[in-house]
Amino acid sequence: MSASDVAARLLYALAWLVGRLPLRTQQGLGAALARFAYWKNTREAKVTRRNLALVPEAAGGMEPEQAVRAILAQTGRNAFETLRIWTRPRRDNLALVKAVHGEEHLQAALAAGRGVIIAAPHYGNWELLIEFMAARGPFSLVYRVPESRTGDAFLRLARGGENVRLVPAEASAMRPLFRALQAGEVVGITPDQQPKLGNGEFAPFFGMQALTLSLIPKLAARSGATVLMGFAERGADGRFEVHFQPADPAVADPDLARATAAMNAGIEAVARRDPSQYQWTYKRYTLRPPGSGEANPYPRDCR
Repeated sequence: MSASDVAARLLYALAWLVGRLPLRTQQGLGAALARFAYWKNTREAKVTRRNLALVPEAAGGMEPEQAVRAILAQTGRNAFETLRIWTRPRRDNLALVKAVHGEEHLQAALAAGRGVIIAAPHYGNWELLIEFMAARGPFSLVYRVPESRTGDAFLRLARGGENVRLVPAEASAMRPLFRALQAGEVVGITPDQQPKLGNGEFAPFFGMQALTLSLIPKLAARSGATVLMGFAERGADGRFEVHFQPADPAVADPDLARATAAMNAGIEAVARRDPSQYQWTYKRYTLRPPGSGEANPYPRDCR
């Protein structure tokens, strides 16, 4: 066993201890983490504040500082929920789901036999959505490989449950994903992570150009698979409602500019449900369109 594997197992053991705490205790710790982040003005707080300046709609009608606190509160809850989901049996995790909406769309897509692409924005708790899907059959998950070998080994321990096939977000990802769709299986991709230049298209996101992943449109156009928006939305009681919604058919358009714009519009619609549950702690707009003359809008203390 390599040193990175040993370190990953130690990290997982620590996560396991935190994951075994009662849900109410985890929620309290998440709230405390959020208050600390706001008080210390951490990088997450600074990025959130900058995103609210770039996209005022992200405040959801709240005053900016109130919105920062609300976003950090949801982020803190999400952190401890995720440790719980990563380290508990699937049956315990599925007990967090109190309702499912739009499952008929998922069943119809599976029945069509061309596979299903779940576009899962960073909203609510996407790790619970992974568990929900894997409980129903083989689920190929595209993930960004951490820079450290220990981080990658840890993620594979945390996410590598039954029926979960992890596919690195690399140029070679298309082949295993296409094979899974050909077999009528389900593929999960987060559509709102900023790719590297050359791996996406610039498209509007909340009125601002954002480099947008083109993998989903390319895969949908080539395979004929149904694209659904999927998310697990957090309730005030700490439990979740899972939603499946048909994506705009334009996400499979051969014109990638049109396809990525349609996909971003779908992500926006999800984020607008409760902007505080969206991942506004992420620097979505760092890369700017070539030739635009625009600079990275995030100041140095956000980087």
